[in-house]
Amino acid sequence: MTQNNSLEAWLAEEREVIARLDAGPGPGLASPEQIEGKTGLEVMQAMLRGDIRYAAIAKTLDFTILSVSPGVAVFQGTPLPQHLNPLGTIHGGWVATLLDSALGCSVHTMMPPGRAYTTAELSVNYVKGLTPRVQRVRAEGKVIHCGRQLATAEARLVGPDGTLYAHATTTCLVFETKR
Repeated sequence: MTQNNSLEAWLAEEREVIARLDAGPGPGLASPEQIEGKTGLEVMQAMLRGDIRYAAIAKTLDFTILSVSPGVAVFQGTPLPQHLNPLGTIHGGWVATLLDSALGCSVHTMMPPGRAYTTAELSVNYVKGLTPRVQRVRAEGKVIHCGRQLATAEARLVGPDGTLYAHATTTCLVFETKR
């Protein structure tokens, strides 16, 4: 598949997901009743169907979640001029946030009912400067290990042509939620 075909496919998938999200309740927080008794994967799937609210940060920073499966979460972002640093490349914080979202949500898909997580460590390696000339990038997070107290995951940020811009790892603390 050529870069243009890949980009066209990425944009089509993005339009489909955003239409579902926009038809739902919009950004914000799901109510405790909407998530109680559900696995993390069930919560993420409900969000992607537009049944519950999605994270507001996605609107703020121009990215969206595209898909989830057990131990995997895929996000797509639009690097825009408002994300530039003073050197003319996309700010590392934007890249880190996109990667952190993919990492965290991949861990979230592994949570049984009554369990949650929080990021304890995030490590990002920037390997190529990103500019708005790259119309979209994808961050795919994959769980490496998910235990009772710790979870680890890795993610890669790539362009439609397969160019690697950054990669990251995380360690998350896993805990029981309070009712």
